[in-house]
Amino acid sequence: MKVESQIIELHVFRVCKSDPGDIEFLLLKRAPEEIYPKLWQMVSGRVEENESAHLAARRELLEETGLQPKKLWVAPIVNSFYNPETDTVNIIPVFAAQVERNAGVVLSEEHTQFRWAGKRQAKSYLAWQGQRNAVDIIHEYFSRKKKILKFVEIDL
Repeated sequence: MKVESQIIELHVFRVCKSDPGDIEFLLLKRAPEEIYPKLWQMVSGRVEENESAHLAARRELLEETGLQPKKLWVAPIVNSFYNPETDTVNIIPVFAAQVERNAGVVLSEEHTQFRWAGKRQAKSYLAWQGQRNAVDIIHEYFSRKKKILKFVEIDL
């Protein structure tokens, strides 16, 4: 068995217009011809050769949504999954990106729809527990400013 880390997970959020103390998450619906068709997810993708994970997160954000991050953080959680076809455990670093409230989303061909959702709704759309846990952690930190956690900010 091999351990790999070639995928990133990026939770994109914006400050709520109706409640500046709360945040909304960007969810993307996968196209029918993609792996996991019609599944709702956050921005995700592969790390290219000689690319750092945080640069991959920025690139995937731009490619999948046309958005630029206002700020980018490493979330204090790592997700993982086992692939029986390749007998590999995949470790996935998780990032959080804040975008401007009025930024326009431009979808790539990988996705057919997007929506902004509060924490509860976002969690109801996500298929995997690790992704839902990441939403909880990110929401707690950025909506309540709970300083027990420390997110590492990445210089843009």
